[in-house]
Amino acid sequence: APYILTSVSYSFLFAAQRHVLTYMEDAVSQLLENREDISQYGIARFFTEYFNSVRQGTHILFREFSFVQATPHNRASFLRTFWRCFRTVGKNGGKYSNICCYLLTAQEYHCLLQLLCPDFPMELTQKAARIVLMDDAMDCLMSFSDFLFAFQIQFYYSEFLESVAAIYQDLLAGKNPNTVIVPTSSSGQHRQRQPPNDCNPLEGVEASLFYQCLESLCDRSKYSCPPSALVKEMLSSVQRMTFYGFLMALAKDQGINRALGALPDKGDLFLDPAMDQEIEKLVAQVSGLSVSGPASSSADTANMPVRNSPRINSPWKPLHHRRKMDAESEGSNEETDSSEN
Repeated sequence: APYILTSVSYSFLFAAQRHVLTYMEDAVSQLLENREDISQYGIARFFTEYFNSVRQGTHILFREFSFVQATPHNRASFLRTFWRCFRTVGKNGGKYSNICCYLLTAQEYHCLLQLLCPDFPMELTQKAARIVLMDDAMDCLMSFSDFLFAFQIQFYYSEFLESVAAIYQDLLAGKNPNTVIVPTSSSGQHRQRQPPNDCNPLEGVEASLFYQCLESLCDRSKYSCPPSALVKEMLSSVQRMTFYGFLMALAKDQGINRALGALPDKGDLFLDPAMDQEIEKLVAQVSGLSVSGPASSSADTANMPVRNSPRINSPWKPLHHRRKMDAESEGSNEETDSSEN
């Protein structure tokens, strides 16, 4: 029914019109999966809240990887959510700074990614780490900002980079790169190629020829590609370019970062006033709930009724997870009570 979408931003729907069917199919799937919970709210309200969550970018929380990477909007939403949730990893001594004092390994960053997407593939995390480390030393430490911008390029442009790797290998071998097959599957599983070896400083391909191939790739690719003008500017400043040198240049280019629009500039990476304000409100609410009035005696405190904090609803997808968690929580309380008795 048309009235279901009246409160949704039509500008967003216009921008994402290529993928509206994806969201409609997902919404109907969730509606059927959680129909018992949704029946008390109504179908109209469910669709309104679902598309509002899509517009706000919160719809990807705790979803499966196949959905998280299904559309460019989903990928950008996941990048922004990852940044907002874990930007404190990069704080220096409690103050916002461009210099990060907390360094993590690829495995540790992968654990953070899995907190938002449980089945997030380790392969993508490793590829992002190699952009920073330039080798296979996955146990080396990386700063949050270095990993985040490398991860952004690898995750958002994964299909593009898969084809770039193929083009680079063909250029090194003296083959015609026009024979490279552009990935056509949205599953993220493409033909596997060995990562180009950039250990030899003499290796690399002619930058101008490399750009011509990439320009042709962007013209025929069905997937997201960096702005060709920015790529041209990047490659015009050098004579030769290695594969990982190109990936690192993409990760460090703030013009590409702004064009993608998911993350702030590097100088503002640890600043999020809106999130800080929300956190302060939540802390104030928790502090207010913990205040029970003037303390008279321990007996009075023990007899006071327990105040439950208001429950914040999660996105529609995890509803069945909440029911399971609630059941486990009730069971654990009973076991605790029985053990105490």
